[in-house]
Amino acid sequence: MPKFNIAIDGPSGVGKSTIANLLADAYHMIHLDTGAMYRCVAYYLLKNKVDVNNEKELLDALENIDISFQEDQVFLNGENVSKEIRMNEISMAASKFSAFNAVRKKLVSLQQQIAKNKGYILDGRDICSVVLPDAEVKIYMDASSKARAQRRYQEYISKGIDADYETIFQDIVARDYQDSHRENSPLQVAEDAQVVDTSDMTIDEVVEEIQKIIDEKV
Repeated sequence: MPKFNIAIDGPSGVGKSTIANLLADAYHMIHLDTGAMYRCVAYYLLKNKVDVNNEKELLDALENIDISFQEDQVFLNGENVSKEIRMNEISMAASKFSAFNAVRKKLVSLQQQIAKNKGYILDGRDICSVVLPDAEVKIYMDASSKARAQRRYQEYISKGIDADYETIFQDIVARDYQDSHRENSPLQVAEDAQVVDTSDMTIDEVVEEIQKIIDEKV
């Protein structure tokens, strides 16, 4: 089978990373978690109290950020931040900071450089339209805000993270608005992406549905 790239877009909490990991295993590909990359940037900027409205300060900070992946763990400048970057505060900050052109430019360039040799699955908000417009397979995963909030709540509880369903639900609604109305690369369905509504589907059913799409394409 020839090498190809898979681009997956969709709103917060729809399970893109989970599905991407399973597909990567099935097709012997590499999953590049772009959402985690933006979360790492947000975590670094908040932790170091960077004035994001000061362009020089922001650019200097971005130069000091090194992101790497080891299996399912995410490292920021050598520190394992896998748990820290999944908190609601970081999720909202990632959405906000990803609207900054300097942040997007740095990470999009890095993602494109990594994926140019094919064999990658990337998931995010603008992968199909901006990051990998030439991807052989394009998927838009969707789900109702209630379904996504319930999944995220259960995920937090299973990981021992204190969580409140209503807070998570409101955060998801707010982030949907923020992501779809930002000026730079807003969340939208690419014209050539196939939509998969996962609201009432199990993980196995979602994987099976997307595998059918992939096998038809390649």
